[in-house]
Amino acid sequence: MSDVITAAVEALNEKMAGAGFDGTAKFDIEGEGSILIDENGATASDADADVTLTASAETFQAILEGEQNPTAAFMTGQLKVDGDMGMAMKLSGVLG
Repeated sequence: MSDVITAAVEALNEKMAGAGFDGTAKFDIEGEGSILIDENGATASDADADVTLTASAETFQAILEGEQNPTAAFMTGQLKVDGDMGMAMKLSGVLG
């Protein structure tokens, strides 16, 4: 597992502590790996999910740090969404 994925899993678990996300979402970080988010938090995994969000490591990091708005990243093509758009919006609210 890459250092980027390890750090991202830790950061996501801190952000989502007690958030009660009731679905599955996967972040596919180009060139690094995948992170699965479910009701138990974030783990390094490439399992199937309700929605898959794909971005570069730089874009993902900026979203995670609050420097990049996920909706703006999607609208400009920096973030690709495949699957349940409602679940993506719910995740955005949890991470926001």
